[in-house]
Amino acid sequence: MRRAGLGEGVPPGNYGNYGYPNSGYSACEEENERLTESLRNKVTAIKSLSIEIGHEVKHQNKLLAEMDSQFDSTTGFLGKTMGKLKILSRGSQTKLLCYMMLFSFFVFFVIYWIIKLR
Repeated sequence: MRRAGLGEGVPPGNYGNYGYPNSGYSACEEENERLTESLRNKVTAIKSLSIEIGHEVKHQNKLLAEMDSQFDSTTGFLGKTMGKLKILSRGSQTKLLCYMMLFSFFVFFVIYWIIKLR
């Protein structure tokens, strides 16, 4: 009994199975193609997700930079206010200064209380 050689019994020009006629090779090849396509879809999804994450990180960094500049300006404003309070405290208006400090503490306490209730 003679075994069929490589490519024997395959119509001429039909090399889709690399010379293996009607074998499991085509099933493996189809499985590989299906898995390759699935992997390609997953890579594309991960790529788009990483691009979206990059955009979100840039946006968050921009917001943080804006907050930093706002905190810097607030720090300057508070520094000037404290300087003015020191000047007032050196004068004879200590009673007025005490009232202002008590009022400030009251306002901050009310704001803190309102924020805590949210």
